[in-house]
Amino acid sequence: MSAAHPVRIAPSLLACDFARLADEIRSVEAAGADWLHLDVMDGHFVPNLTFGPPVVAAIDKVATLPLDVHLMITDPWQYAPAFLDAGADLLTFHVEVADRGDARALIDTIRARGAKVGMSLQPDTPAERLAPFLPHLDLVLVMSVFAGFGGQSFMPGVLPKVQQLRELGFRGEVSMDGGIGTGTIATAAAAGTNVFVAGTAVFGADDRRSRIAALRTAAMAARAR
Repeated sequence: MSAAHPVRIAPSLLACDFARLADEIRSVEAAGADWLHLDVMDGHFVPNLTFGPPVVAAIDKVATLPLDVHLMITDPWQYAPAFLDAGADLLTFHVEVADRGDARALIDTIRARGAKVGMSLQPDTPAERLAPFLPHLDLVLVMSVFAGFGGQSFMPGVLPKVQQLRELGFRGEVSMDGGIGTGTIATAAAAGTNVFVAGTAVFGADDRRSRIAALRTAAMAARAR
């Protein structure tokens, strides 16, 4: 992994206390998080509903860290502009919906708005599906659980995809989302991941500063081996 891609811990707001959203954001920012990860679900691509653009805009008013917005939705072409307007700094959509529209045009639209762009793939989607898009992406998000719900168990079978992405020529950042915690982050880091989306592992910790520090230390140690 290039030294240009540092370890980043991105707490997933899906696991926070929504009744105390502003306080939860301030808590993890003070605890040393690097990005804030927002899982957007439409009830179609995945069987759940979460944040819409108004909530992202409200988060943007409170947050000081970059907003890493993951669109788990069927029609990112329709909704991407609204999430960019709301303050997304990095916008990721799924390769599984790429044939429903012009994916390259969407990538270009996101870039033209000044945001970074990523694509994600489900655990059963091969890395090769991303090959046509990799030269144009800032980030690839490898799902280590099936998208749709928090608190699932990490699926180690996805780890070879990180090396496969590098073999396909990808030089951007690689994120992993799903079951990331103190027991799994080292394995993900050793595979070449540098962005770690952690929900319950961070928001469920009594001491979030210590938990984020432990996650970062474990990832950096695994990378150094």
